[in-house]
Amino acid sequence: MNAFDFDLADLAPADETSVDAMEAFRAGDLTVLSQHHTAPYGSHSFVLAHDWSVTWGTPGEPQLLAIAVARDLSRSTFTFETSHHSLASFAQNWLAERGCPLDRITLRGGDYVEPADDLSVQVERQIQSSGTRYEVLDTFTSDYDSSEAWTLVRDSRAVQAPVRLFHEEWDHDAGTYTMREGAFADIGAAQTWLEERSGPLPEPPEYSDHNGAVVRARIARIALARSVGASATPQTGLDAPRTTAAGPVQRPAPGRLR
Repeated sequence: MNAFDFDLADLAPADETSVDAMEAFRAGDLTVLSQHHTAPYGSHSFVLAHDWSVTWGTPGEPQLLAIAVARDLSRSTFTFETSHHSLASFAQNWLAERGCPLDRITLRGGDYVEPADDLSVQVERQIQSSGTRYEVLDTFTSDYDSSEAWTLVRDSRAVQAPVRLFHEEWDHDAGTYTMREGAFADIGAAQTWLEERSGPLPEPPEYSDHNGAVVRARIARIALARSVGASATPQTGLDAPRTTAAGPVQRPAPGRLR
């Protein structure tokens, strides 16, 4: 199946949201990064794409687009959803919440840059499998001299420093990127850090308390898995997509192409 030929010719939109999403959809502006189509009946399609048109628009806008299509063949209808993101891991989380197995939408190998270290992989996994844990507050993407993207969220599970900043930075010469999580007491403190960059990104409290051992153990397991060639992205065990309520709208991230 062609990435943007969703085989909808004999189907009708199930709701106004799908109508609006289809009208706004511009396949010519997109480059597919990863995709998954369910079998044998082709009831669901999931696509993660880079929107090149954003690079010529307002600076800082997200550049990743996640697309989820669900077909109800018994009723000859379909739903069509899209969501913009600044980080691939948040786009993958959005798709996973709509039933896409995480191992089917990985961005590894080939033309994609690789994580620079195991902590980057750990932070990405945390986001990908977070469900509705994070409320997205703001995002930013830069693909110029300072190639970075970040997503500012409120962590519903955090007891201390609930405002979290997920920051991704690329080293194009090395062909790698780093992903880090910072923790702040409030939005103002996070914005101050982003504006001034006067010190290192503050680590979450759980990195240094009794949970720090858990974090280190997870990183060690990731390092072991990577050393034996295992996939860096966990499987969700899902093959039959489930229906979930749409979460907060999140704006997309830059392409991971070299």
